[in-house]
This record gives sequence, C-alpha cells and structure tokens, in this order.
Amino acid sequence: MLKHRGFPGRLPGTDFQFVIRRENRKKGATPITRRERFRDRRPADRRADAGFLAALIDHFGEEPFVRGNLDAGRLGWLIGREVKPVGDFDPADYDQLLRVDMAAAQESFPELFAPDERPDFGWNDEPWDDDPDRD
Repeated sequence: MLKHRGFPGRLPGTDFQFVIRRENRKKGATPITRRERFRDRRPADRRADAGFLAALIDHFGEEPFVRGNLDAGRLGWLIGREVKPVGDFDPADYDQLLRVDMAAAQESFPELFAPDERPDFGWNDEPWDDDPDRD
C-alpha cells in the first residue's frame, strides 16, 4: 500500500480521518462504496468533504493518483462525482488509480476555486505526518 507522504491525516480540529495508517493484510482493502450526499447533511460533514477534496487537489491536481492509504469511507463521499476511477474500477484495490474531475469539483464545491474566498482548513496550523519510519 502506497502511503501518501505530506497528505493531511485528518481535518484539523475534528475526528474526520483522511488516511489510514496501515493496510489490512487479513481482509484486504476496505471497498470504496459510493455514499449519497443528501441536502440535510450536517455542516461539519460537508466541510470534511470540502477539506478532503481540497487536499486531493492541492496534493495531486488533475493527475491520476493511486488510492494507497486514502480512507475508503472519505473517498466514498466523492467517488463517481468529483473523484473518478482511471480504467476499470476495483473498489477494494489499494493500487486503484483515481483522478479528480476538476469540472465536477468546481460545480459541487465552488468555494474551493474562489481565489480570495477559499476556506482555510488549517493545514498550516498542524504538522502533517511526514515521518517515514511510522507505520
């Protein structure tokens, strides 16, 4: 499982997880399951979606990336909309290639693309885990 060094582990100040620490060797990768985003979702949940998408855009841009240690539950809120599989989709593969669909991302989260109004997710307030020796 590829670990994305420099990617935030969670949304600062919350328990919304963005990455996992280690792969599940017994059962394999947790499948990415598309989750429906209803209009009445809590603001904190919507902020976590926006924060995760902003981190994906900042880290990968429009380039394809390997799922690796990205959290399947968090990806489930974006998969098939703002995050699309590259090639055949295997939801339980750590090596699955994904990419951000920038047009869909801009339509769903326009605040992330407003240069003077972009939300501050606190990425600079907390250190990202870049320790290569950590599991």
